[in-house]
Amino acid sequence: MKRTQAGFTLIELAIVLVIIGLLLGGVLKGQELINSAKVKNMASDFKNTQVYIYGYQDKYRALPGDDANPTAHVGSTALKAATGTGDGVISGAWDGGAGGTAPATESGIFWQHVRLAGLAPGPTTGTDASYYPTNADGGRIGVQSVSNFNSLSTGPAGLTGSYVICSAAVLGKYAKQLDTALDDGETSTGSMRTYATAAGGWVTSNVATPTIADATTYNVCLSF
Repeated sequence: MKRTQAGFTLIELAIVLVIIGLLLGGVLKGQELINSAKVKNMASDFKNTQVYIYGYQDKYRALPGDDANPTAHVGSTALKAATGTGDGVISGAWDGGAGGTAPATESGIFWQHVRLAGLAPGPTTGTDASYYPTNADGGRIGVQSVSNFNSLSTGPAGLTGSYVICSAAVLGKYAKQLDTALDDGETSTGSMRTYATAAGGWVTSNVATPTIADATTYNVCLSF
């Protein structure tokens, strides 16, 4: 008996290709939604930290971290920096302090003050391993005064305003999206800027000089 070999018809192949296309489209769309959610969370970090500063000032007439009388304001467990408190400057590097070590700088103590004041969530014990807040990708978030930031050698200078909030380990593709959403779309100018931890200088992201790599991590800072 003669056997005939049956293959797929063009219609069947077309249906399979359509199904594969839909599946791939769904995966890509899902990843896009995840990326968008991360950028929104990171943007919220910057906005919320501004609220913490202004909320504390409005309530106690003092800066969190720089408060000269924190025990009277937020309780007996409140930490106080050894020097410089009450001078209107949140001193110390924004990312200073190792996890599990009680913060000694005003920028580190900042987080305890705003939490004890009921403005922010998180542990109030400085030795807690999760004391320092992190962004959606696990990079540390921190704050300090612009005058102090510009004078330190740990990052680039040139920011204006009173305070600066920085977020670490932000992928380049997110850094560009954040700058577009919150500033001028150019990561080396304006109130939001991006710098490489190794080079320590502001890096650009415009079409003419696209030095920011999507898969490389950077520090993103917002002054206000």
